[in-house]
Amino acid sequence: MTMVKTSRRLAAVVTTGLIVSVAAAVGLAADTETSPKVTLNVSRAGPRTVEAMTEHSILRDYIFAWENLAHTLEANAPDLLNGSFTGAAEAQLNESVINQRRSGVSSRYLNQSHKIDAVFYAPEGDLIELHDTAQFNLMIVDGNNKIYDQPVEAHYVVLMTPGADRWVVRQFQEVEHF
Repeated sequence: MTMVKTSRRLAAVVTTGLIVSVAAAVGLAADTETSPKVTLNVSRAGPRTVEAMTEHSILRDYIFAWENLAHTLEANAPDLLNGSFTGAAEAQLNESVINQRRSGVSSRYLNQSHKIDAVFYAPEGDLIELHDTAQFNLMIVDGNNKIYDQPVEAHYVVLMTPGADRWVVRQFQEVEHF
């Protein structure tokens, strides 16, 4: 009887661990290493003023997009993008996954911090341009072997548009500086 109880406990622990792992992989569990810390400044946006509710939605959806990006490039699974990217940005990330799979590596974006300035908000409210100064630790791994592990500061020009139920990243371009 004790063996049966032990087996059941072990199965429960393994099942619980698997559920937590799956939840983390799809962005349902908070992970301090991959959950970005993001600040958004909308004071320079124009010609239209960014409404408080829109500011909140953009911030929430940009965080979600970076979580999805991090999980996608770590797992080399484009289905983890969860609709956060569309158009050119989605194609760019899909290409990154294909290239990583080809070379047998994956990327980890850890300890992300993003300082975002909204610089343009279309009069119709259908497009916002963001300038993101991002800091993170980029780790590239081949299986369990680290190939690269360095802190990075990068600058991105991002175009977001409203989708059916959230703002999505339409274009995502790294630049040298603003």
